[in-house]
Amino acid sequence: MSLLTAEQIGKKFGGVVALNDVSLTVEKGEIVGMIGPNGSGKTTFINNLSGLYAPTAGRFVFNGEDITGYPAHEITAKGISRTFQNLRIFPNISVLENILIGLHCRIPVSLWDVYARIMKTRKIEKQAGEKAMAVLEIAGLAGRHQTLAKNLPYGKQRLLEICRAIVSDPHLLLLDEPCAGMNPVEMDDLADFIRVLQEKGITVFVIEHNMRFIMSVAQRLIVLENGSKFREGTPDQIQKDKEVQAIYLGEEGDI
Repeated sequence: MSLLTAEQIGKKFGGVVALNDVSLTVEKGEIVGMIGPNGSGKTTFINNLSGLYAPTAGRFVFNGEDITGYPAHEITAKGISRTFQNLRIFPNISVLENILIGLHCRIPVSLWDVYARIMKTRKIEKQAGEKAMAVLEIAGLAGRHQTLAKNLPYGKQRLLEICRAIVSDPHLLLLDEPCAGMNPVEMDDLADFIRVLQEKGITVFVIEHNMRFIMSVAQRLIVLENGSKFREGTPDQIQKDKEVQAIYLGEEGDI
């Protein structure tokens, strides 16, 4: 059974068809990429999957459960985390505090616990801090845990956002153009980090415009055009596809 199955997903905004009959699967442990020009429906697909929108047709099945139309917080609790195209860290609090925010859906502390079960609350806080530091260690940010997030270099801020998404131990991580604004060195660091996440058992679904990056990190690519699935295959197959070259990647030899 696939970790994620999207069955004939459709989304309309008034008379505009943003997604049309998009079907795909994501297997556990894969790194899957989705490419396509602006307006092809990539971010709309992730927004429907992550609960920001509800599809107008089709369904999403995750871990054998139909999660179509669930609100975003329930999708997160089910084990799907995401980042956004525009950086969404909390700039004026520390790196560690940013990560702890990502644990809110996994911390079983009520207001009653805070006031009446102090020892339990302190134990949970300690465990949360240890978990957050372990995630920062993977990204090479543990030594900067007290740094204000806004004082990190841009590439590290992007890594911080991903760390916040993975601290809740998701089964599936959705990345919406994580390379936006990065230089080549930062992109290479990000690619290495994504491979580490895969080794740790996290399945990754990436939307990206940067062809060098997505071709190097994805094991399988899905190409969208005008809201519909146009092609699917390995990076090598997509690179050699004449129609994909013409529409998305330029003439042969540009990659």
